[in-house]
Amino acid sequence: MKKSRFPKGWDEDRVKRVLAHYESQSEDEALAEDEAAWEDSSQTFMEIPNELIPTVRELLAKRAGKKRARQVRKTPMA
Repeated sequence: MKKSRFPKGWDEDRVKRVLAHYESQSEDEALAEDEAAWEDSSQTFMEIPNELIPTVRELLAKRAGKKRARQVRKTPMA
């Protein structure tokens, strides 16, 4: 059997907890969570054509890499 691979910061236990959270939610709770996300002014929802998703993910990954590099340069040497 193939070993599962998880994104950085994730493991099997975390996946199980997230699944349990969403599987145990009532429809009303799920709707309230979705509505709260739409009202969160710190996030933006965009409609992106499916064929552009790989390009958008690549751009986000590059930006995150540059941001991490800037943070490392700002960290004082011990």
